[in-house]
Amino acid sequence: MADVVVTVPKSFGLAAWIAEGRDLPGNEWSGLEWHFYLGAGVPKINPGERVYVVYGGRLRGYAPLVRVERNGKGCALVRHNDAVAVTINEYIQGFRGFRYRWWDRAGEVTFPDWQRT
Repeated sequence: MADVVVTVPKSFGLAAWIAEGRDLPGNEWSGLEWHFYLGAGVPKINPGERVYVVYGGRLRGYAPLVRVERNGKGCALVRHNDAVAVTINEYIQGFRGFRYRWWDRAGEVTFPDWQRT
């Protein structure tokens, strides 16, 4: 199995995405679960593997997958806490659905300004 990458739609907005959830990088777990919905397709990923998030052409970080919930043709990628703000030195064009991580983890660096557009 492998880590997956998803994109927050630019039309949704980074601030709105941040505001709708808790358990941000560095925060203690709120006890809640968070779902990232995919309209079609179900990735081959196991609990504990990483779900990376892209917004505005930048990798913003990842959270460990807790489970995949199937719903019709798509699914929800479920996480709890332990989000980590990282990025890579690469522009990432937004996309629908998911992709598998294509970079080496060794190239990831901390991203303290992950909330800035």
